[in-house]
Amino acid sequence: MDLNTLATPAAIIDVPRMQANINRMQTHLNQLGVAFRPHVKTSKCLQVAKAQEAAGARGITVSTLKEAEQFFAAGFKDITYAVGIAEAKLPQAADLMRRGCALKIITDSEESARFIGAFSRTHKVNFSVLVEIDTDGHRSGVLPEAQELPDIAAALVSGGSTLAGVLTHAGSSYDYSDQDVLINLAEQERAGCVRAAERLRAAGYECPIVSVGSTPTATRAQTLTGVNEVRAGVYVFFDLVMRNVGVCTLDDIALSVLATVIGHQKEKGWAIVDAGWMAMSRDRGTARHGTDFGYGQVCTLEGTPLPGYTVSGANQEHGIISLTGGLDSAIAERFPIGSRVRILPNHACATGAQFPEYHALVSPGNIEVWPRFYGW
Repeated sequence: MDLNTLATPAAIIDVPRMQANINRMQTHLNQLGVAFRPHVKTSKCLQVAKAQEAAGARGITVSTLKEAEQFFAAGFKDITYAVGIAEAKLPQAADLMRRGCALKIITDSEESARFIGAFSRTHKVNFSVLVEIDTDGHRSGVLPEAQELPDIAAALVSGGSTLAGVLTHAGSSYDYSDQDVLINLAEQERAGCVRAAERLRAAGYECPIVSVGSTPTATRAQTLTGVNEVRAGVYVFFDLVMRNVGVCTLDDIALSVLATVIGHQKEKGWAIVDAGWMAMSRDRGTARHGTDFGYGQVCTLEGTPLPGYTVSGANQEHGIISLTGGLDSAIAERFPIGSRVRILPNHACATGAQFPEYHALVSPGNIEVWPRFYGW
């Protein structure tokens, strides 16, 4: 099995690059004196998570309870489910805990805290709960200075749950490329989450965990005083969005899609490959950045980027390779039918999710099959 014979499209992990990414982030956070809990939603792969654990990670973060179940069955016990939980999912979470999983869930409202507390009281389940803090207006969470913050804690504790701490995610960092801005966002994320923890402690509640993290802010954090845990996910593979944000280079991106050229539209300067949006995903995250890579950056079979050549268009199973800003009249000679390319993705999480397994390129000629987890 090699890159010339694999059925295409296929998701390829460059294992040496992945390991370098893991080591770089772990070393950085070790130097800042915080525990690292990687977000495994990016890979949803046991072999990848084990490599992160071997490098020094403490626990994992997941985006679905199904992920939690699958990773727990594979031996991971310390798990944070970092998505607000619906009341209907509490029995699933409770079952995991009864089987020995040290599961933490999150809330960001008094209403949610009340139904978690009520379930705890009724079913005698002591949920460990983190309050999600909004430090950048990006998505969900309660503001650090919000009046209801102590009320959320009270609703949890009175119902028999445990306030485990506070958690935030500065997802707005994906929209910037100025490194000073990212440094400031990392400090804003840290300060806001620490402030929320201080308010809860002043109200009489223990707040042992102060958890922050996104790949850009984790990478650019200068100090993490008051924080004891960082979470990040896409760093393990990186992608074109992270390249545009400025926290990696094209040579750091460890995930690509192997594709075969299946045709041409010579007058349009197109080469057609068998990797459309079903392989690359519909994520066009780089479209809002200074450099738009379409559906992906085209590389040689060996993984060397071909400047200017992107997957400029995609149908379900067809991808269109063209030259940005011009028409390549020799496109058929450059990409003959049957030749193969690798395509770097906009969003590694979304592209990985299109495949049931990875083909891990451990070294030239040494490819292993690594399954992915699925489901909610």
